[in-house]
Amino acid sequence: MNKLDESVMVLKGIGSSKAKRLSRLGINTIRDLIHYYPKRYKDKRLITNIKEVSPAGYFNIKGIISNKAEVLKSKRGILITKFIVSDETGSLVVIFYNNRFAKDMFKPGDTVIFSGRTSLINNRITMECPEYEKAVSNSINTLRIVPEYGLTEGLSQKEIRKVVYSALEYTDNTIEEIFPADFRKAFKLAEINFTIRNIHFPEDEKNLQMAQRRLKFQEVFFLQSYMIKLRGNSVDEEKGIEFNASKEVTGLVKKLPYKLTGAQERVLEEVLFDMTRPIAMNRLIQGDVGSGKTVIAFLALINCVKSGYQGVMMAPTEILAAQHFDTIKNYINIIEENISIALVTGSLKMSYRKEIQEEISKGNIKIVIGTHALLNEELEFHNLGLVITDEQHRFGVRQRAMLKSKASNPDMLVMSATPIPRTLSLVLYGDLDISVIDELPPNRKKIETYYIGSDKRERLFNFVKKLINEGRQAYIVCPLVEESEKLELISAKEYCEKIKKSYFKGYNIGLIYGKMKNEEKEKIMEEFYNGHIHIIVSTTVIEVGINVPNATIMIIENAERFGLAQLHQLRGRVGRGSHQSYCILISDSNSKSVKDRLRFMTKTNDGFLIAKKDLELRGSGEILGTKQHGMPEFKLIDISKDHDIIKASKEAVDLLYKKKKIKDVQYHKMEKYLDDEFAKITDEIALN
Repeated sequence: MNKLDESVMVLKGIGSSKAKRLSRLGINTIRDLIHYYPKRYKDKRLITNIKEVSPAGYFNIKGIISNKAEVLKSKRGILITKFIVSDETGSLVVIFYNNRFAKDMFKPGDTVIFSGRTSLINNRITMECPEYEKAVSNSINTLRIVPEYGLTEGLSQKEIRKVVYSALEYTDNTIEEIFPADFRKAFKLAEINFTIRNIHFPEDEKNLQMAQRRLKFQEVFFLQSYMIKLRGNSVDEEKGIEFNASKEVTGLVKKLPYKLTGAQERVLEEVLFDMTRPIAMNRLIQGDVGSGKTVIAFLALINCVKSGYQGVMMAPTEILAAQHFDTIKNYINIIEENISIALVTGSLKMSYRKEIQEEISKGNIKIVIGTHALLNEELEFHNLGLVITDEQHRFGVRQRAMLKSKASNPDMLVMSATPIPRTLSLVLYGDLDISVIDELPPNRKKIETYYIGSDKRERLFNFVKKLINEGRQAYIVCPLVEESEKLELISAKEYCEKIKKSYFKGYNIGLIYGKMKNEEKEKIMEEFYNGHIHIIVSTTVIEVGINVPNATIMIIENAERFGLAQLHQLRGRVGRGSHQSYCILISDSNSKSVKDRLRFMTKTNDGFLIAKKDLELRGSGEILGTKQHGMPEFKLIDISKDHDIIKASKEAVDLLYKKKKIKDVQYHKMEKYLDDEFAKITDEIALN
């Protein structure tokens, strides 16, 4: 057995009790332990003369214990143990509270290093409850850059440092290096054993930076490699279809009822150019809500059909699929083309679905719009040339690959209305070329956004009634569905009942939440779309929903519970028609950071600016959700700051897959490692 896969209990001093505590931190094996990286570091190399120590600071001092422990109790019954510590320049007091063992920790004459905060007590500089260690030559707790780890009850920093150090001694520089020497040199990566030693116990700042760079690079590199493997092909350019109708499509643009924005024209040009090339397109179109991604998808489908192939577009919900179907059918009528189109969803009657499937398999239907029902094994295409997925973040990479597998290397276009900063896109979509529609149509009105306290709710609801009486509709979003004693938040169910009986008596109110059956959600959203429901009270399930031009106000209760990007997505449910729209954020939080965040929302409607701010505030881990399905977890990389490492990793992934042509033992070893890790992940996905 590889040493890394052995239980932590092989290490001296770790019995079943300590092993259980480590397990609470997710540490069960030696591998877990050496990859349990410090959260921060304290530089304890600098020893300050006691004479230079001042109150209200953090210091490392080295001194001799001058007295026997002085033990006393305070008026409140707190046990206090005092020592006097001296060096050649002066002395100070060290105090421990409620520690019955403290009196025996030191004896007069012991040389001890103390690290801690100072204060002025009874007119003397005092260090309270410091970290300490008797002066030794090779300490792991003092006189060095000292790691600090995330802890659990029953484990101290000293204990976890000790077990990590033991694990490093146990592995004794035997961790296998997977990156070839020339690969490491090209991307400035430290050797793995050096890296693991210095991420825990760095000899100096330079070594720590080298270790951090290697591990950050590795995190992004592995995730990007897994994404490519999940897609089922390499980054090498694959032979694809040479679509030949781009000039005709460009001509049809003139027939559209409006002029494309500059950003739309640029992205359309990129898509059509990709489709003309003899290699398979793999492109992501990012565009804020309302930026006009659907028309680009439509024109790509027309290019596909006019080149003699079928095109398919998959959406996450039946309502969204039906909306796309209606929009694209309408565009086909506008450009006066005779192109057959069909909608495939799970709710179709079996007899009708079979009839549609047969027509698709014969090639009689040229454009197919649908939901996950498109992944059905029985559905076959005659000559599928283009695959489009909408709202990309709602589909797994495997679903993308499943749809793509219904053809012989079709072009792939994925769309997302969730703005993502460039660096995060490189991580999430390292296998795709990226196009950005960063301009809204000129006729779109800015959604007026306000941040208020709950004391103004009645005034707000009067405004909502005014809008409804004028023929408009409203969304109200609550973070919870049922009452929670721990979280004093408004429950969607209780909230709905309350406003039905009070503020909005006589108005039609619908309720939507996550645990509802899809058919129920779809039915309520359809009634809302048709204008039969005035107000939808909902949890965030309407974050990706249908286009209801008549809905002009979005109210978000307990807005502090949502990230900026999520608030922006919710706001994007309104502002889709010709009427002025509003988004009202309600929060009574006194937190300065919350207030600043919500005020930021009122100042901009730019989704990419909001996404950048959200990334800075929340970090990449929460946004990426890399813990899902066993995907590699980001422990060190900071996507908002580590741009150079992300870029280098993308270059490295490209290099690796091109190196397949080179018979290099070390490169094959790296590939095998990635294949093995990928197999573990896919096994875990299958189990879940």
